[in-house]
Amino acid sequence: MTPHYGIAGGTAREISGSVEEAVAGERLAPGDPLPPVRALAESLGVSPGTVAAAYKELRRRGIVLTKGRGGTVVAPAPAVGSRRPPRVPEGLRDLAGGHADPAFLPDLVPPRRLSPGARSHRRAPRLPELEALSRAWFRRDGVPEEHVTFAHGALDCVARLLSVELRPGDTVAMEDPGYHHLLDLVPALGLRTAAVAVDDEGMRPEGLRAALRAGARAVVLSPRAQNPTGARLTPRRRDALLDVLTPAPEVLVVEDDHSADTAGGPLCSLVTAGAGGPARWAHVRTVSKHLGPDLRWTAMACDATTLARHDGRMLLTSGWVSHVLQETVAAVMADPATLGLVAAAGAAYRERREALLGALAALGLPARGVSGLNVWVPVQDESAVVNGLRSQGWWVAAGTRFRIASEPGVRITTAELRTDEAPRLAADLAAAAAGTPGPYGG
Repeated sequence: MTPHYGIAGGTAREISGSVEEAVAGERLAPGDPLPPVRALAESLGVSPGTVAAAYKELRRRGIVLTKGRGGTVVAPAPAVGSRRPPRVPEGLRDLAGGHADPAFLPDLVPPRRLSPGARSHRRAPRLPELEALSRAWFRRDGVPEEHVTFAHGALDCVARLLSVELRPGDTVAMEDPGYHHLLDLVPALGLRTAAVAVDDEGMRPEGLRAALRAGARAVVLSPRAQNPTGARLTPRRRDALLDVLTPAPEVLVVEDDHSADTAGGPLCSLVTAGAGGPARWAHVRTVSKHLGPDLRWTAMACDATTLARHDGRMLLTSGWVSHVLQETVAAVMADPATLGLVAAAGAAYRERREALLGALAALGLPARGVSGLNVWVPVQDESAVVNGLRSQGWWVAAGTRFRIASEPGVRITTAELRTDEAPRLAADLAAAAAGTPGPYGG
């Protein structure tokens, strides 16, 4: 065994298992380097080919990545079960989680009559009333609703789409910066990531064009409330992206409209362009941001081929989404009081987000957040800003887990930030970025 790394084994499977165990046990941390192939092979008394095969398997499973001359390192968020987000230190305001304000979430009451005895839900996996509500939900924003299905949350849905459409080694075009769980999911499926830069209008066309030229077979993007930057597609950007996608009709376009009802802006979608839209597409919506995070339910509108492939795989695995859950979602989606609460939440989130953007602008600090629950602030040193804000009582998210090749930043969730708190937070952030103590104290 190599004493410094704690890696053992005589076969590729044993070596990769040893590395995975070390990562799961946090003896190897994200970013830690692994030994060079030849050095580890000599230490373990195996051939370099054996070690190379072990490293290849670890890369395929999203546990490590190769940085060219930088060697092989543990991935920023390796796909092992023991890793969880850090706990918020006691006494700090949590502005890092990306969550909605609980004050705007409805009370959830399960149906009085639970799903009756033995019957095959596979024959009728979707409750008619919830399917009708879902079609109306999509129709409201111009999303084609001829083919609709359900899944257990957006990540579950996207994972199933990518696993049935692509093969290990295929490339997916992803937003950069982007939602960290999606960025982690792609390598965990054995797929490659092509980073596409994002500005306030969404994915940049030249970046998407480069990703397609590099062989990307799928594109995953958010049309609004993009996490972490709050980007929202505009008609001009939508048309430019469609121009890029037109020569590649075989590419699957997945839109993650995760905050549809509280995004703070209208939907401008690639899939609402009718005959000019992508041939292969899926528009995914969840209710966790406006109805509650425990409602692990997603509606998806898509083309006929995508529907068949998604539902065919789901039929062989979980089979259906719990009808008890579906009845609960249907009840709150149709409740007038809940609809009023959701509308109030959208207005409050916009006001809180814009209050922080205004306070930062007054101090000459650039920031992004035209929609959604978050504000993205570019900084030179993420750790210095995060630690500086922590000393003043704020807990924000370092941008490194959201980035592939983009510049550093921090993500601030404004959903629970009162408007009168925005100036103090902005001043504390400015002080932290400058490396000086904040004027307000903890």
